[in-house]
Amino acid sequence: MTEFTLTKHDDGVAIITWDVPGKSMNVLTEQGIKDLKAAVDAANADDEIKGVVITSGKEGSFAAGADLNMLAGAVETFGDKPDEMFENTMQIHYVLRAIERNNMDPKTNKGGKPYAAALPGTALGGAYEVALATHRIFCAPNPKAKIGLPEIMVGVFPGGGGTTRMVRKFGIMAAAPYLLQGKTVSPDKALKAGLIDEVADDPVAAARAWVLSASDADILKPWDAKGYKMPGGMPYHPQGFQTMAGSIVMANGQSWGAFPAIQAILKAIYEGALVPFDTALKVEARWFQNVLLNPSSEAMIRTLFINKGALEKGANRPDVGDETVKKVGVLGAGMMGAGIAYVSAKAGIEVVLIDQTQEAADKGKSYSEGLLDKAISRKKSTPEKKEALLSKITASTDLELLKDVDLIVEAVFEDPGVKAEMTKKVEAIIPEDAIFASNTSTLPITGLAEASVRPEQFIGIHFFSPVDKMLLVEIIKGEKSGDRAVAKSLDFVRQIKKTPIVVNDARFFYANRCIIPSGNEAFRMIGEGVGLPLIENAGRLLGFPVGSLQLMDETSIDLAGRISRATMAQEGEDAVDPLTFKVIEYLEGKGRLGRKAKAGLYEYDEKGKRQGLWQGIHEEFPLAEDQPDVETVQHRLMLTQVLEAVRALEEGVLEDIREGDVGAVLGWGFAPWSGGPFGWLDITGPARVVEICDALEAAHGERFKAPALLREVAEKGETFYGRFAS
Repeated sequence: MTEFTLTKHDDGVAIITWDVPGKSMNVLTEQGIKDLKAAVDAANADDEIKGVVITSGKEGSFAAGADLNMLAGAVETFGDKPDEMFENTMQIHYVLRAIERNNMDPKTNKGGKPYAAALPGTALGGAYEVALATHRIFCAPNPKAKIGLPEIMVGVFPGGGGTTRMVRKFGIMAAAPYLLQGKTVSPDKALKAGLIDEVADDPVAAARAWVLSASDADILKPWDAKGYKMPGGMPYHPQGFQTMAGSIVMANGQSWGAFPAIQAILKAIYEGALVPFDTALKVEARWFQNVLLNPSSEAMIRTLFINKGALEKGANRPDVGDETVKKVGVLGAGMMGAGIAYVSAKAGIEVVLIDQTQEAADKGKSYSEGLLDKAISRKKSTPEKKEALLSKITASTDLELLKDVDLIVEAVFEDPGVKAEMTKKVEAIIPEDAIFASNTSTLPITGLAEASVRPEQFIGIHFFSPVDKMLLVEIIKGEKSGDRAVAKSLDFVRQIKKTPIVVNDARFFYANRCIIPSGNEAFRMIGEGVGLPLIENAGRLLGFPVGSLQLMDETSIDLAGRISRATMAQEGEDAVDPLTFKVIEYLEGKGRLGRKAKAGLYEYDEKGKRQGLWQGIHEEFPLAEDQPDVETVQHRLMLTQVLEAVRALEEGVLEDIREGDVGAVLGWGFAPWSGGPFGWLDITGPARVVEICDALEAAHGERFKAPALLREVAEKGETFYGRFAS
């Protein structure tokens, strides 16, 4: 069965229907490109066909874009054959140019056949590139639809003509949010922005009518017309130069030069703008090929598409029947509990939100109300939807309302005694087959489960704050947690549209055990007299979304203090570096607790806006005369995280390196360009990392000692994905 089918109609309009067998949403595959070419060639050669409408056989969507597995396969097939890879990349350009120009006379630009795209809904990436090549784009008023080019988010860029056409259609500056930031918009906003031409209840009928009335002028692309001038000016003209320079500054200001795809697309834009359209497509293809061959692209596609998708589909789910959550009880209506209640109700799950006082419970419910009011003000929701969601949440102090829940998520104060008391009270009320989950970020689940009469039904579900925005959920198996508890947790996370990772119980689990040492290393460097800008900017240059010092301010300095004290109380004074703790105590003593106190490692104005790094800390910890180089600071910040990830795998806390990488990128923003700590190890090379570890261990101590597993992988000349990928 072909993926694109051509159907002729009596009125002279042919319909090309995109319908990939076995998929709920179309994706552009290598076979699909061949089938589209065959359909377009047939339509262009048939004199009875006056024009063509390209649409989808999938209800509610056009297509999700190119199949990223196809791109990964292209690298594997053509990686050592650059000329063949380039020609393979050009195939989509030939097809789309045949749509754009079809039978036009090259001199007069007349005689072509009109092509229109009729989008039932979402058109992303390669799918929108197909639509861009047509002469008019119609879209259904589907509020759930998204239009745009999000490729940059997974380490590539629009390489099917999207980059060249967007720049020539809108100019460099106006195209930048869609190309450099991966911005996607709803049909109504796409219409206002000019990404589509019309919104129609029946886009196929509207497209067909337009095709029958289209003139030669209607189907001539601006860049193919004589006298075409790029909006905003060409890069070598004064206005265009300013635009290009501004785009480069904007892109590098956001990416800090850490993302190869952004550098490549900027070059494709600049170089492509200097040459004729067809040559620009070749320039785009060359830079797209360059990105595909960059290991960063492979790592990002693997983590953010292939591995993330596999985990969301239950790659590590036990073989247990359906455990869809119907009613959830949330214990504790603070920030975390309120967020959990919101995402649960948003997913259509009935929620009972419990707190000690009705006032506290109502305040927790009002958090959802506030989010919904904001969504309404931005026209992303309606009063009716708000009422429907709030009706799903019952805020109360009455534990008896939990008697028919099938899942409990406990989010009370981080105190083992308080949690144990709630566990016993609630388990006496809930059904015997209900699963009890504790939302804790540090307390071992096995210890908390001791308060449960059904430890096999007790598990950890660690949400990240703010719950409504963070994509990751960490599921922690205690020593006695059963398969049903794991399956229930995974099904719940799927329902609320988050990405799960499953880890075994250990202190700080996975995410926190990796990020806490990096923060401590930053504090230690402050104590050593390393300049604050050097520490902060070294992290940003690694591609982290925020620097270590900003992260400490956002999460709060006193939280770092509490974690340090708890660690020393449980594991001894030597468990926390004394210089690290001295810096934390000094900041606490000064009342510089971070953003919430409007004073921390940064200065803040009255509204809480960062004003610059607080240099006053050097009164207590003077700047060292000799500052380390940037690379050394980067290695210290990076390896404190990476080595903990390796130890987690070595100790069995992590059972799957896919979860280690997905969890790192989604959980704390670990250098997305690398695909995660194991991706970073493979890109850098395990042997090289061991060399760095040995040097850092000699200079800074045993915390940088290469784990035995890392040394073994390096000595055998292996990679982590080569050895552990399932």
